[in-house]
Amino acid sequence: MELLISMMLEAGKSGLNMALYILLPIMVIMLALMKLLDAKGVLTWLCNKVAPLSTLFGIPGLGVFAALKLTFVSFAAPIASLSIMDSQRYNKRHIAATLAMVFTMSQGNATFPMLALGLNLPVLLISSVVGGLASAAFTYFILTKHLDQTTDESSNESISAPTQSRSKTVVEILGEGGQEGMKIAFNMIPMLILALFLVRVLQEIGFIDLLTSVLGPALALIHLPETAVLPLVTKYIAGGTAYMGIMFDMLQAGSISVREMNMMAGFATNPFDVAGLAIFAAAGKRVSSVIRYAAYGCLLGIIIRGVIHIVIFY
Repeated sequence: MELLISMMLEAGKSGLNMALYILLPIMVIMLALMKLLDAKGVLTWLCNKVAPLSTLFGIPGLGVFAALKLTFVSFAAPIASLSIMDSQRYNKRHIAATLAMVFTMSQGNATFPMLALGLNLPVLLISSVVGGLASAAFTYFILTKHLDQTTDESSNESISAPTQSRSKTVVEILGEGGQEGMKIAFNMIPMLILALFLVRVLQEIGFIDLLTSVLGPALALIHLPETAVLPLVTKYIAGGTAYMGIMFDMLQAGSISVREMNMMAGFATNPFDVAGLAIFAAAGKRVSSVIRYAAYGCLLGIIIRGVIHIVIFY
């Protein structure tokens, strides 16, 4: 019992330190800036400018908006866009392509806090865009080509700027964004603590050592260290927040290097995991009906991202 309590306290201390001193300031500032850009119509303008190019990959303008929200806010931010696409009867191929792209790209709530740990942002963004476009195109032109190809007019319409009941000051907008950032950071605390505690338990009973001996040789083939087993398994079971917590813990302990973290970032910084599948499936019936195509399609993009990071950082 004493060992169990000790593991609980260690997990709680690590989780709180990360949430309060890394997640909180970064998420508050990022959300405040994104809220301001959204309110001023900058994001809408950018999406409408990029939409003619994105449609070549099967991604409508609203899909670009979902990608921006994912990259600069959190994994849950694109759900609203996908729900709109579902309710407005967007072509299922467009929905599947957008979802595949979202499953492939990096989510802001996990990647931006990890910049403080040494994550390379330029390479991450490049691999995120390249992998996302590849997943979308593969899903749209190959995996879903047999689906109903009737296009709806809404998928080609420009995105309208957000409307407000009254004009808000810059300070008010920044304040609202900061509050949203605080909510995201605080909501991560339970998952961080639980993930860190679970990993300590698995290490204590020898399960991690077993996985390492089984998966280690496979990772060695792609030049990833055996220590990558723990964060990668954690990511695909418990999600990006849990992965971030494990990486923070391992870097502080010196069991993994910054270079190795950047090598595996292409495989791990995305919302494609057990939790992500469940959350996005709830965005609407039509979204749920094509989620299997998006899941297959995103695998290509994730592999492309992984190769990019290994080649650059090996």
